[in-house]
Amino acid sequence: MTKWGVIGASTIAKEWVIGAIRATGGEVVSVMSSNPERAKSYAAANGIAKAVASVAELVGDPGIDAVYISTTNELHRDQTLAAARAGKHVLCEKPLALSVEDAIEMVRTCREAGVVMGTNHHLRNAGSHRAMREAIAAGRIGTPLSARVFHAVYLPPHLQGWRIDKPQAGGGVVLDITVHDADTLRFVLGDDPVEAIAMTQQGGMAHAGLEDAVMGALRFKSGLIAQFHDGFTTRFAGTGFEVHGTDGSLIGRDVMTQQPTGTVTLRTASGEQQLTLDTTNLYERALGNFHAAIAGKGAPSASGEDGIWSLATGLAVLDAARSGRAKPIETGL
Repeated sequence: MTKWGVIGASTIAKEWVIGAIRATGGEVVSVMSSNPERAKSYAAANGIAKAVASVAELVGDPGIDAVYISTTNELHRDQTLAAARAGKHVLCEKPLALSVEDAIEMVRTCREAGVVMGTNHHLRNAGSHRAMREAIAAGRIGTPLSARVFHAVYLPPHLQGWRIDKPQAGGGVVLDITVHDADTLRFVLGDDPVEAIAMTQQGGMAHAGLEDAVMGALRFKSGLIAQFHDGFTTRFAGTGFEVHGTDGSLIGRDVMTQQPTGTVTLRTASGEQQLTLDTTNLYERALGNFHAAIAGKGAPSASGEDGIWSLATGLAVLDAARSGRAKPIETGL
């Protein structure tokens, strides 16, 4: 049984990841928060035996095999390096870091330490996106030419905080949501983005110069172009993911979500067909794959290298929006 330490007494850990660890045969034995009282109350509320107030204490625990990192974005690098150097496997929230160089260092350090590293890009675990990926690989829409992602949602008050007022923590919608679009597009298409162009918006929620909505487009190595719309301020929009090819289209609705929900329609000259979707919990699939990777029986759903790609894409989107010019996506890989 893999024994886990949780770095960051976060909402996502509480609502999704702790349960997924347990559901896939792991055990959460410790939680760390820089606020000792918060660590204790979080541990009690979530049935975790041990609460600590420093990363050093958590990664120094010989009873811990792996860590899940869900702190604010500027802390991911140092916490990952500390865990890897202590011989702990690392599942890190996205974005991995605030610079591509830092993300590369994280991946390299984990590799050199011989530990498994994964990025928690949950959407590639959805039955909807897996079905779309399989349909494209099987040639059911011919050659993919374009894609659309609409992932504009409403960020509820309990999740706003640093995401809308702390640039130094990596706030803003691009590093929170657009990075997920980038990863999901890469996964579904089996293709990598090479160029980004975008415009951002401040719609009244975000402060301190941060963006709370973005629209833009990505060009991929194959020549495919993909448009995206992400937001924190759209209370009533639905989400979707579409891929259009020479011989057909895939239309996903309500699929950019943490829940295993939504529909995918295949449209071709023969008519419309609803694809059958696996309804496995996205995080349970992710943690199951991570546990298998630790055992040497596969790979994480999203690797550290996948995290570098999504971060590099998000940073290119931000650079494009600030400059008003198309920007190359540079991963250093």
